[in-house]
Amino acid sequence: MRLAIAKTREGIRQGQTPFGACIVSGGGVIMACAHNVVWATTDITAHGEVNAIRLACRESASIDLSGATIYSTTEPCPMCFSAIHWARIGRIVYGASIADAKAAGFNELPIANAFMKQEGQSSVVIDSGCLREDCLLLFDEWKSAGQARTY
Repeated sequence: MRLAIAKTREGIRQGQTPFGACIVSGGGVIMACAHNVVWATTDITAHGEVNAIRLACRESASIDLSGATIYSTTEPCPMCFSAIHWARIGRIVYGASIADAKAAGFNELPIANAFMKQEGQSSVVIDSGCLREDCLLLFDEWKSAGQARTY
């Protein structure tokens, strides 16, 4: 999670939003770390989790990331949860919640990962609140950077 937080700070310095993710293989190897680049790319799907999945798939030459864990500074949105499910990532660990992102001004769909897991009958394991206070601070750092734009 600390790598995801560091990657998020890198994105904030570049004028991006306060979201980042890292994917670690079942063997503990860091496969990919990425931050949100929605504004840099004018691609609304360029969330930290999606970018990390793209990098990990490219690096492994596979769309199957079975056994991997994704560490996300904020609870993955429904789009990102779906991508995680489709990539067969086995575990999600996140810090801040979707409600926290919504409170920071983002246009979030308030659909919790636990609900999506249940309704979609996904096998992904979900661990919430990892370094939550550190992840919440990212929203303050982003706002203080003077380039805060939501979507």
